[in-house]
Amino acid sequence: MDKFIDKAEFLEATQKGDNNGIVAIKAIYDLLSGRVLVDLSSGVLVGFKARDFQGLDKATDADLAKITITPSGRGLYFESLDVDVYLPSLLEGFMGSRSWMASQMGKKGGSSTTEAKSKSSRENGKLGGRPRNAA
Repeated sequence: MDKFIDKAEFLEATQKGDNNGIVAIKAIYDLLSGRVLVDLSSGVLVGFKARDFQGLDKATDADLAKITITPSGRGLYFESLDVDVYLPSLLEGFMGSRSWMASQMGKKGGSSTTEAKSKSSRENGKLGGRPRNAA
């Protein structure tokens, strides 16, 4: 049977996971740098490139300028995009779901050029290059 918790239990559980009371107190989008800047209650300023975050990658500047801090202070909400950014996960380096992050890593890895890739391409070219696709 499902157990429902009362308000006191909810508040106690919320306080146990409060990251030592550190919460966002202000968040803005900096148009010049393309970063979301978050002032934390600890006095630390955190920033991240908005378009590197899942759901914000195709956002307009106007969408990014409208940031709401969640009531817990541990999240940012972009209403026009319906995107939430959970600050504790962000601080651990998570910019989206595991599958989305893996796809972004694959894009970067596949587009990189190294001396080894260049050498391999030259060697393949000497052998006639890639085989043609069968029609």
